Amino acid sequence: MSESAGMRKEAIYRAAARLFREKGFAATNMRELAQAVGLEASSLYSHISSKTDLLDHICFAAAERFTRGMASILEDHPDPLARIRALIRLHADIALDDPTSQTVFSDEWRHLPPERLEAFLTLRRDYERHFLEILVAAQQEGLIRPLPPRVILLTLLSALGWLYRDAAAAQSRDRAALGEQLSQILLDGIRVAR
Repeated sequence: MSESAGMRKEAIYRAAARLFREKGFAATNMRELAQAVGLEASSLYSHISSKTDLLDHICFAAAERFTRGMASILEDHPDPLARIRALIRLHADIALDDPTSQTVFSDEWRHLPPERLEAFLTLRRDYERHFLEILVAAQQEGLIRPLPPRVILLTLLSALGWLYRDAAAAQSRDRAALGEQLSQILLDGIRVAR
């Protein structure tokens, strides 16, 4: 694939993510997507095979970022609290890097075809399982409160959800400062007072 074809394909992915975020996957049509990238609808198919393939690419690219991030955190941070802090920052960094794709990843994945949906859900479940294991380890070391780990996990993920939904507000802040503020607020809520 030539560099210009690769750039065109990336532009198509970005435009698709934006349209899926604004209108939803089901309400977005290929004519709108072609218009958004300056192509005729028929020319669009020389770059991509279907709207579903676009959704697949967006969802799995985001899942891969979370998977790679989790693997790196597990390798680089032996302390459970450091891992939790790093995971909070991972979510903030991914949301700030590409809030449109992350919104699609968070909301539109339900439209994946059944065979791809199962693969996607397996990646999500693995990520959540690792996160839960980190929370349990932190509890076992007496570092965070003995609350149900799944409740803590879902609360943390929900609390980070605004980053995807309000990207303009998140973008207006200093990235490092925002990551530290989120870590402090969220960890203070679950950490055992010493």
